[in-house]
Amino acid sequence: MSDAIDDDFRFQRIIEATLFAADKPLTREQIAEFLPEGTPVQPLLEALAESYAPRGVNLVQRGGKWHFQTAADLGDILRRDEDQTRKLSRAALETLAIIAYHEPVTRAQIEEIRGVSISKGTIDVLMEAGWVRPAGRREVPGRPLLYATTQGFLVHFGLSTRRDLPGLAELKAAGLLEPIDAAMNQLQFEKPPETPDADEADTDEEMDDEAL
Repeated sequence: MSDAIDDDFRFQRIIEATLFAADKPLTREQIAEFLPEGTPVQPLLEALAESYAPRGVNLVQRGGKWHFQTAADLGDILRRDEDQTRKLSRAALETLAIIAYHEPVTRAQIEEIRGVSISKGTIDVLMEAGWVRPAGRREVPGRPLLYATTQGFLVHFGLSTRRDLPGLAELKAAGLLEPIDAAMNQLQFEKPPETPDADEADTDEEMDDEAL
């Protein structure tokens, strides 16, 4: 029993060192490469995460990858420089919500749900933020691009997977539905029908996106 406890402690130290030295989040399989073959990695990660839970640095899993991050309640204390707040426009918020709940999705499908055209600048802003990425092409006439969320999206919003996205009832209860109610009321977590890509059209409401 004592030997098993000593092994677990040593393996946790190896995992700890591996994650601290890594320049990006690591999957369980990548972490396992630094441990003896057959080592049960998941229980070790969970135990290590539990031990870090009350500390100033937490071990978290985001999108199937593990990394250390500053405890959420200490973020404001450590922020010495006041960051300039840059708010997304309504068009960008609606577009991000549609992509998150429907991915992968084409521009035409986004426009169908929103009911208005979107400029290319809207998606560009979300891609520059690291929240949206190209995800291949849909096999329909014109082969339009598909868009999906990124690992950065999960990390920024504190989600382990897309299954952690709030439902409509939760959004309403939190008072977050109002800015995007027109789009969200149509989502209902169902895939929209496949449609050919629509012509790109710039609208006045996306001017804010171009300026970001």
